[in-house]
Amino acid sequence: MHDLVNSDARTADGGYDFVQEMTPAEHWIAGADLALCHLEVPIAPPGSAPSGYPSFGAPAQIAASLAAVGWDGCSTASNHSIDRGQDGIAATLDALDAAGLGHAGTSRTAAEATTTQMYELTRYDRTVRIAHIAATYGTNGSPVPADRPWSVELIDTAKIVRQATAARAAGADLVVASIHCCAEYVAQPTDRQVAVAAELAASGEIDLVIGHHAHVPQPIARLDGGPRGEGMWVAYGLGNFLSNQGAHCCTARTDSGLLLQASIRQPVDGPARVTGVSWTAVTMALADGHTVQPLSELVADEGVGVGVGSLSAAELTTRHSRVLDVVGTAAPETTTPPTPTGPAPTIGRVPTG
Repeated sequence: MHDLVNSDARTADGGYDFVQEMTPAEHWIAGADLALCHLEVPIAPPGSAPSGYPSFGAPAQIAASLAAVGWDGCSTASNHSIDRGQDGIAATLDALDAAGLGHAGTSRTAAEATTTQMYELTRYDRTVRIAHIAATYGTNGSPVPADRPWSVELIDTAKIVRQATAARAAGADLVVASIHCCAEYVAQPTDRQVAVAAELAASGEIDLVIGHHAHVPQPIARLDGGPRGEGMWVAYGLGNFLSNQGAHCCTARTDSGLLLQASIRQPVDGPARVTGVSWTAVTMALADGHTVQPLSELVADEGVGVGVGSLSAAELTTRHSRVLDVVGTAAPETTTPPTPTGPAPTIGRVPTG
């Protein structure tokens, strides 16, 4: 939620509407049975003005906009989680609750920190329960308050494994972990990213790891371990979705990101499992109202030699090539949006101690 992103979302009545910025990619989000985002910045507490870098406070309307285009929940643990203090954490989770969105990674109270976000998907008279947990490497040098250590989840692999184990005991069939780490603008995962993912895979308790923070796409890999020793997929870094970053400020790769799709199957005679993942690239058209464009889809359809808005066909191809250079070949790219297989998920929290 950089200042210019907020500016393009301003409405005639002085409010904010971010739907228009996400609409070009909406069919990818709304088509998923369960769509999880990463909301990196807190929402500005009531009575305070929105702010951008370096101390963020997003307009509260971002929550309703996320829900309107199809997101079901978000991870909220990041290096910016306490930019607006405990009031910012409360404002963020209050807004997500009001929009009907789940959340994982930050808490308003010690009691809330002992619960886990759970999503239930009912298909063919059976229910698959998916737990979402999240943690960050740090908070930009501002310590998590000693009297509120539960307010932001910090990366502690042993604790993450305990949370996953408790979630399964509370009924989760699958556990998704969002990990916010470790170095910005680096296309290859750091040693710590690799170590954290390996430890989570080795635990056998995590089904899928989704990475954030680098602001550039990073590789997707299938690691040994995972539940029942069947392997675990990790997307080390999904890059950017909605932002004002690009070559003008950072590195060119920050203009794009990935949407990760995981396919889940629950056989009649066995446990639910992630059967595979695929990805599609998105990119920001900063000059076109900060719209998020479906890059992979556009490049696949771009045989007539045209671009979209301010992005020429050549620029789209260049951006797509930068993504291909780093994402790897372990998971296939897809240019076909998903379609829902049934009703929307039921969203709730379960006590996990």
